[in-house]
Amino acid sequence: MSTAKELAEKNGFTLACGDGLRQVEGVYCCDLLSIVMGRAPADSAWVTVMGNLNSIAVAVLADVACIVLAENMPLDADAQARAEAENVTVLRTSLPVFEAAVKMAQ
Repeated sequence: MSTAKELAEKNGFTLACGDGLRQVEGVYCCDLLSIVMGRAPADSAWVTVMGNLNSIAVAVLADVACIVLAENMPLDADAQARAEAENVTVLRTSLPVFEAAVKMAQ
């Protein structure tokens, strides 16, 4: 695939934080954090509406390439600070979860 930054540019997503340099090897959609921890493939773009501190922790544990916040969901201040500290790339889009995933997979 491409880097998170390239995916953002190609699909009109906003780079909310992080350098976006990790290679994205797939797309994973889920909002239940306990499932994401056990099932999200490493190096995937995780599409969710969860922009809180816990989502950053899960992204680190699951070793995803980036988080894609769908439906223009905000990244709260604590989550942004942690994402920057952990170098977690977060992208944002106005698209719903499914449409964002389909767009990235094309």
